[in-house]
Amino acid sequence: MAGFSRTGCITTRLCYEGTMYESFYNLHAKPFQLSPDARFFYNSRGHKRAMSYLRYGITQGEGFIVILGGIGTGKTTMVQALFDQLEDDGIIAAKLVTTQLEADDLLRLVATSFGLPDNGASKARLLTQLEAFFVEKSREGKRVLLVVDEVQNIPIKSLEELRMLSNFQIGGTALLQIFLLGQQEFIKTLQADGLEQLRQRIIASHYLKALESDEVKGYIEHRLTSVGWKGDPLFDETAYREIYSYTSGVPRKINTLCDRLMLFGYLEEIHQFDANIVKVVTSELQGEITSVQKESPVLPRQESKVSQKLVDVEQRLCVLEEKVSDFSEGFKSQRSLLARLWPSAGDKNH
Repeated sequence: MAGFSRTGCITTRLCYEGTMYESFYNLHAKPFQLSPDARFFYNSRGHKRAMSYLRYGITQGEGFIVILGGIGTGKTTMVQALFDQLEDDGIIAAKLVTTQLEADDLLRLVATSFGLPDNGASKARLLTQLEAFFVEKSREGKRVLLVVDEVQNIPIKSLEELRMLSNFQIGGTALLQIFLLGQQEFIKTLQADGLEQLRQRIIASHYLKALESDEVKGYIEHRLTSVGWKGDPLFDETAYREIYSYTSGVPRKINTLCDRLMLFGYLEEIHQFDANIVKVVTSELQGEITSVQKESPVLPRQESKVSQKLVDVEQRLCVLEEKVSDFSEGFKSQRSLLARLWPSAGDKNH
């Protein structure tokens, strides 16, 4: 096996060699990336049930579908997979990924998500534009779907605006359907006194749980196969059990661990993983958290809070990674708009 110094842990070489294991294992892409990708969607029992609710909602063509779940359980990846399936179904779908917005700003984001111009329009003008867009698509035989991610962050007034959008109808047929995705905290939000009408419009809901222990093997091998895996590296049954033990079946945690495991395998020239090797890597990961805790003096009773903060930071970084691609097109349109409004400013930049 190649030499490996544990003095600096895996992280000392992570930036330089973080993507080189694909070549070592003859893979054509990174199998355990954190950013959601529909090609990696794994139809576990829980995800299959949640997807069935989403598909049911689409057949109904109205109301709200609510899918909640813990952080990293694969809600966003599932919706991306759904979008891929909807391409030929005559459905115009858009997704909101920034939800900590007040009512008027949320309406602007909805409009731009469907490709409508903003141009500083008033709320009344935005609603008129949206209704006209919904009616136009209905007359073309198409349906409009809005997916709102991280819904637990939305202020109650903004949720009311979403409900008002769902009021748009033509000939008794709803013009917009809305899927709400988020974390369990949203349940408390839904209990607010001012949201009774929204609660009445929820036609289906589901709580997405982590993978069961017997699903971890299928999940890992699905992601590996998606990037050309031919059995190298090989995971034995003890490795799968240890991975589940460390991650509790949370897909994002599995991805993080397996990515580091593959890197370790590349550095040590390992072609078969067992429980002992997995434990070495999980020990490295735990050691990194511990070293951060030591650098920040805290009282013993605060250590669990620090660990949670570290997890929260990682989760936010994952969300940011996910949002970069979604925002890129939006930035382009904003630059185009600024160039039209202030052409002289655009000239100065060249």
